[in-house]
Amino acid sequence: MFDPTDHTFVVCAYKESPYLQECVNSLLAQTTPSSILMATATPNDHIREIASHAGIELHVNDAAPGIGSDWNYAVSCCKTPLVTLAHQDDTYMPRYTEAMLETMNRAASPLIFFSDYGELRGGKVVDDSTLLRVKRLLLRPLARRHGVSRYRHVKRSVIKYGNAICCPSVTLNMNLLPRPPFMVGMGSNLDWDAWERFSRMDGEFAYAPEVLMHHRIHEGSTTSALIEDNTRTSEDLEMLRRFWPEPIARALNLVYASGQKSNES
Repeated sequence: MFDPTDHTFVVCAYKESPYLQECVNSLLAQTTPSSILMATATPNDHIREIASHAGIELHVNDAAPGIGSDWNYAVSCCKTPLVTLAHQDDTYMPRYTEAMLETMNRAASPLIFFSDYGELRGGKVVDDSTLLRVKRLLLRPLARRHGVSRYRHVKRSVIKYGNAICCPSVTLNMNLLPRPPFMVGMGSNLDWDAWERFSRMDGEFAYAPEVLMHHRIHEGSTTSALIEDNTRTSEDLEMLRRFWPEPIARALNLVYASGQKSNES
């Protein structure tokens, strides 16, 4: 059984995000407190001051900044088996850690936990949209199984039409996952790549169909930049080929690409 001492939030801080303080505040407000760290490859006074004021230990990655490198370094800083990569622009509901532990403890050998989520657009909370409804529909097979499944076909069914798992909502169980967990190389879909690889492993996906965090959509995000230069579309096709024959993968990619417009704020 997992308890709060088994969990760490590690905030991935980059440059001078105006939303970093809001993210940290949401972690400090958890109903079930656990450890909080911060990791960065771009140390600056803004990051140092927020970490120092909150009493959060700051780790500096000396390697060149890059999403895969940054995420793997952040995970490596944690001494607990359960790790949540908190993206600096996002916020977490007070019950996130509590619900995560409850759901993880219903599973025999959970690989990852993840939750439903909402979005932050223009400073407003959006918990319902066409995109969010589609993702919830894709996740319904897990919800019907009380949020836990060890069956490979069920785990893969929730990601074969697109990445329905919101990365910052995920908690990794590093007792069971490979180290490092993320493959360096992809710019947009290193999370989808990870879930696909994990779906082929023995163990369970644990899902809470409750909005437990909010993902911020804004023009300065990495995702928006990758969409702008079409990196996202080419990587989506690469991922869809892992689940479908080429003609179907290409057809799905056309539909999926049209949905990228929802990432525009």
